[in-house]
Amino acid sequence: MRIAFLTAPEGVEQIELTDPWQAAVDAGHEPVLVSTEPGKIQAFNHLDKADTFPVQEVVGETAADSFAALVLPGGVANPDFLRMDEKAVAFVADFFTRGKPVAAICHAPWTLVEADVVRGRVLTSWPSLQNDIRNAGGTWVDEQVKVCDHGNNKLVTSRRPDDLKAFCEAFLDVFTKEAA
Repeated sequence: MRIAFLTAPEGVEQIELTDPWQAAVDAGHEPVLVSTEPGKIQAFNHLDKADTFPVQEVVGETAADSFAALVLPGGVANPDFLRMDEKAVAFVADFFTRGKPVAAICHAPWTLVEADVVRGRVLTSWPSLQNDIRNAGGTWVDEQVKVCDHGNNKLVTSRRPDDLKAFCEAFLDVFTKEAA
């Protein structure tokens, strides 16, 4: 299955992109790097620049219906940039409208808040987002991974890089079942 990995041109936490990406590849899926601008994205190891990765598709030139699922990696700056981009927010919201599964880790739920898709949902994130999630109508829980089916689609969330193994296992399980 084709899985969109949406990131801003800079600020994504590298391990939150590369570990889920590799898990998707290892499971036989096709991850596709989608960003708001063509070229390359700049990943970070916390606050330090890390590697760059080539953008394969650009928001506004691609659509949610060309993917089976969406992964939103974190990093503090990444979702903050994405939530300021109307096309990126619309792209994310379209996965929910279409009932396609979405996975988000760490600070990535900020983009979900902006897309107004957390109302009535139960999710986890980096702890500093819990008030944002609650203010947007969601229920925040402190769990390694949370799978929520209280809506049109399945939503998989995790708190931090330490949760990556559980996050990858959960989203691959959900994505595979939803694609069947």
